[in-house]
Amino acid sequence: MASALRHAENVDPARSAALRAVAEEAARKVQAPLLAAFRSAMDIDYKVDLHDLVTVHDKQSEQTIRDLIFARVPDSTFMGEEGGSVGDGPVCWYVDPIDGTSNFARGIAFWCVSIAAVIDGEIVAGVIYDPVADNMFAADITGVWLNGAPLRSRAIAEETRATLITGYPVARDFRLDGKAEALEHFGVLAETFSTLRRPGSAALSLAHVAAGWTDAAAGFGVNPWDVTAGVLILRQAGGSYRALTLGKVAPDTPDFFCPGYVATGEGADYPTLDSVANSIDGHRNRTLKRP
Repeated sequence: MASALRHAENVDPARSAALRAVAEEAARKVQAPLLAAFRSAMDIDYKVDLHDLVTVHDKQSEQTIRDLIFARVPDSTFMGEEGGSVGDGPVCWYVDPIDGTSNFARGIAFWCVSIAAVIDGEIVAGVIYDPVADNMFAADITGVWLNGAPLRSRAIAEETRATLITGYPVARDFRLDGKAEALEHFGVLAETFSTLRRPGSAALSLAHVAAGWTDAAAGFGVNPWDVTAGVLILRQAGGSYRALTLGKVAPDTPDFFCPGYVATGEGADYPTLDSVANSIDGHRNRTLKRP
């Protein structure tokens, strides 16, 4: 099985299941306020640039999730997208209160809550919750479920008949790879795959691959809170998650800390996607210096 589970035998299954239950509870607790805010007038701020939105609802939801996690699991460290690291316990939580904030702010129904628990560098529980569809994707070291029913990934074998989700390229990719090269990569993928979509949430994209609702996803600028839950959910569902270092981290970095990935459903064989991803990864590993 994939690397996220290589030490699963050292983790108590009951502990893993309990942490999954906490993550589910926390995700559901923010459903009502987020749905009340969705498609309403809201103030929008920007973090790094005009492509990186944040709302008061991101911050409020993260606070709600953090408070519940510390109430249920006091020996925690909480790493949130908005508030940074809090606590110093052995259970480390990676939380994105709204993955797909741009969609949330503009009224597009493709965003989610992503919560994952990590112990000793291994992902032991994760949930991705779609509040609009009321779909709860949840995994621990014993299995994976969608709304309580066992989940199994599946994919179309040939890439020419498959659907790919990717956010590539964005303005950052033009700067890193060159606009002509980035557009060439995109063109190859658009010509190869039957369908290419850019829905705007890495976490929910991974959940859809895990559910067999799309065949593959790829990202080239993600953070741990975007993908940690999705890594476990996808792999437990039988899919594949290949991390890419992209010149930002060392080769032995845990997968969920890597800034890039290729995710495929079970049964997929997509050489063109692998070739494009390898080209981007190779270029950035040659041109970027790790901190």
